[in-house]
Amino acid sequence: MKPAIFFTMAALGAVLMLGGCGKIDLVPAETARAVQIESTHGLRSWSLSGAQESRILALNPEHVTDADVRGALAGAPAPHIINIHGGIATVIKRLESFTRFLNGLGYPEQAMRHPGNSNHTISCYEDAEMIAGVVAWYYEREGMRPMIIGHSQGSFQAVKALQLLAGQTADHLTVWNPLRWRPEERTEITDPLTGKKHPVVGLKVSYVAALGGGGITRALPNQWDMMFSLRSVPDAVEEFTGFHLGLDVLGGDYLGWGSSNHYHATGSARVRNVKLPTGGFLTHGKTPDLDRMLSNPQALAWINGYAPSTNPVAPKDIPGNTEGIEFGADVWKSVKRHWVIELQRLIRARHGQRHGD
Repeated sequence: MKPAIFFTMAALGAVLMLGGCGKIDLVPAETARAVQIESTHGLRSWSLSGAQESRILALNPEHVTDADVRGALAGAPAPHIINIHGGIATVIKRLESFTRFLNGLGYPEQAMRHPGNSNHTISCYEDAEMIAGVVAWYYEREGMRPMIIGHSQGSFQAVKALQLLAGQTADHLTVWNPLRWRPEERTEITDPLTGKKHPVVGLKVSYVAALGGGGITRALPNQWDMMFSLRSVPDAVEEFTGFHLGLDVLGGDYLGWGSSNHYHATGSARVRNVKLPTGGFLTHGKTPDLDRMLSNPQALAWINGYAPSTNPVAPKDIPGNTEGIEFGADVWKSVKRHWVIELQRLIRARHGQRHGD
């Protein structure tokens, strides 16, 4: 065995042994509870006043302030965020921390929790076909295109799901029900904005964030099919941001340096690549662990005032541990943007339906 291959496999083995497997059980809701949730979940469960709709429609998606979140968006529904965690058990709690971080900034907690079993994340070991089918279920129910946040191997699965939705690797896809965690016997949904039938293949996600995808995790057998297509982003997403770290052994190609870590659009998707500050071996797993920022007023001020950059660096005078703050700020900026875009799109569609347009 060549030394490089031996080192790669040894490193992967050590990580998996020390961290444990990141697979979690997707336990379905009890039948009676599932029926009750299905009858009330999504578009049937909310309404906004005319005044709040007007405030939301007046928002600029490119500049959503903390006051807008706490005022105009308070109590409004939001696109579901599908978190896909990496391959070891320790990263589950870190993506859960990131969920608390987004919730503390004002994003609705229920929009990040699967309704059947209250899980906040899906394992990277779940089939991408299931993830794509869950996207379809949420869009049909809620009228807003979901977002996906993938960490480590979760980034692979996010791109796989996009390639499936784009029809690159599948001719048809089945709707998956996250209440019952099983496929439904259909490959079409009723588009909630138009009332027309639409196949699952061809649907779009609003936003994807992919953190630390690549590196030695490419050597894992479940990722071999992505060896040459990981960085290719199809038109099944409006905005895609790829994040990489220098000296990232686990998730960085060539240790996170250079254009080999850059994602690119194969069509019209808006793709950004963001180089996060150089960390170390442990930074790969710890970056999403950000709920501690909620008790740091100076960190929150910088996050809420963040201007997007391809190489962001937070000021050194922010007190406390700020590791990962740049990732959190950039994702929050995009999440707010697509929250407003999807809500405005839904409100306008519903107005059209009321007036018979």
